[in-house]
This record gives sequence, C-alpha cells and structure tokens, in this order.
Amino acid sequence: MKIDVVITPYHALPCALQCFTINGKTADEDDFGENNWNGKSCMDGECGYEFEPKLPTQEVLDKYGIDLRDYADICDELRDKLFVCGCGWCS
Repeated sequence: MKIDVVITPYHALPCALQCFTINGKTADEDDFGENNWNGKSCMDGECGYEFEPKLPTQEVLDKYGIDLRDYADICDELRDKLFVCGCGWCS
C-alpha cells in the first residue's frame, strides 16, 4: 500500500515544519527523530540544522499505520527536507 506523506518546511524558517501529514493525519516530527544543531546556533548567525532519525518503535508504526520501509522512507525525506546549511534567516 502506498502511503501519502506531506512534508513542507516553512519558507522563511526551513528548519521547522509548516505541514507534516501521513495519510492525511497530522504527524509529529519527534516520532521519527530529533533536531541536531551540530553545535551551531541560529541566534549566533550560524546555521547547521540536521534531522537525525531515531529507531522506530511499534507504537509509532501502529500510530501511523506504516511499516519499517515506510518509516525509513519518511525519515529519509525528513532528513532531506530539513537539512539547512545557511538559510539566511538569522544572518
């Protein structure tokens, strides 16, 4: 079964999600991973945000009705969409 995933970062704040849904259900980024700022701070004029996936739990898989492959695909997409290397917002 193909899942429908929508991941849309804010235009002016690309390290935060404006929309994240899985099969039409609002999803929580924290269910899939954590923020890693790589020791940098937006408030110091540095940008180094990366999304770090975490291991899946059966609870999260059941919550969204997904399997391990879906979970990995969602994590890959979150990592791609939330990788920020100098957005200019804090410059």
